[in-house]
Amino acid sequence: MGFKFIHAADIHLDSPLRGLSAYENAPAEQLRNASREALKELVSKAIEEQVSFVVFAGDLYDGDWRDYNTGIFFAGQMGRLAHAGIGAFLLYGNHDAESEMTKKLALPGNVIAFGSGSPQVHTIDELKVALHGQSFANRSVGENLAAAYPPKVNGYFNIGVLHTALQGYAAHANYAPCSIDELHAKGYDYWALGHVHEYQRWDGPSTIVFPGNLQGRHIRETGRKGAVLVTVDDTGHAVVERLFLDILRWELLRVDVSSCSDLESAARSVGHGLTSLLETDNVPRAVRVVLEGHTALHGSLFGNAAHLRAQVLAHAAAIDAEQLWVEKVKVATTPLHSLPSSDESHEALAELQGIFTEASQDPDFLAELQDQLRPFLNKASDEVRDDVPLLELARQKHFEGIVQEVAPALLARLSSKAE
Repeated sequence: MGFKFIHAADIHLDSPLRGLSAYENAPAEQLRNASREALKELVSKAIEEQVSFVVFAGDLYDGDWRDYNTGIFFAGQMGRLAHAGIGAFLLYGNHDAESEMTKKLALPGNVIAFGSGSPQVHTIDELKVALHGQSFANRSVGENLAAAYPPKVNGYFNIGVLHTALQGYAAHANYAPCSIDELHAKGYDYWALGHVHEYQRWDGPSTIVFPGNLQGRHIRETGRKGAVLVTVDDTGHAVVERLFLDILRWELLRVDVSSCSDLESAARSVGHGLTSLLETDNVPRAVRVVLEGHTALHGSLFGNAAHLRAQVLAHAAAIDAEQLWVEKVKVATTPLHSLPSSDESHEALAELQGIFTEASQDPDFLAELQDQLRPFLNKASDEVRDDVPLLELARQKHFEGIVQEVAPALLARLSSKAE
């Protein structure tokens, strides 16, 4: 018989959304409750679609905090599924392994959690479904868990549930590494993966899916977020459909201002781009605006950041104050012309530009910069480091990148004063 299930991962329940809270008129309540509202949407969709079960492939929670209200909320949502006759299979990932809620809170009887000692198989005999999985025993699981997953159950639709970085995802911690070929070789029909926050799918002997995280939490998690609905027919053929369930969506808006003559026209171009974002899904947007292009405004844009931001915010408010919030306005333009060498001030700027170029390649200077920044960097919280690009470069010890990032802005400001 055919059936449907939902595959979700990386809920990070009650994880704070970062990057907007410092700004006036930011949607504080929406930011605080976004992950909860997204989970509510997921449960409502499961009930609406009359799915047979839901699979959570790791990182339900977000680390070792002791606010039990988070776990109680999740239990309540699982109770909604139970009342609708829907089961849930829960695999614990790296964040869950250090969570107090994982260890101590009881869940409704419709929730089956995979153990961490060895791979387990749970079957739904009336549907001829077998689910294979192993939870993380601790935060840092470096071994290949998939290698020990058991053979498929013949005559059943086999689902492998795994929290893994998979090979090739350097941006994510290398937990439970394995390869796509290895997953195909297991002979399972479907692999429900978690840990990577972007949607990915591979077809072949198995259908392998990262659904991405349920709700974007900051500007590095842009675009539509949610889960997947899998419909399996009587022959065992699976159709995968994306479900977009995010409550607030992060967007990176790149605007070419090459043809703009002043700050106001640049802001109007941004306004056109913001308007286009709302022409698709009716989901509030948190937007980072990046101005690009070769332009005579290069110096003015850098020298009038506060005025530029105010102009952009005014356009966003006029378009839809309830649906649009500007996280940041970043200037990434380049000068229209190179600095002339005839004027003494421009010669000095050209010389300064050469100094910056040399500094970014000078190991002694970069080592001294590292020493100077280390005390401050050690005091900065993870949230501050994540939200400030220069601090993130420092954390990664890309000090040449800091010089390359700072130099254009300083040169642009000096250049505008020299003209």
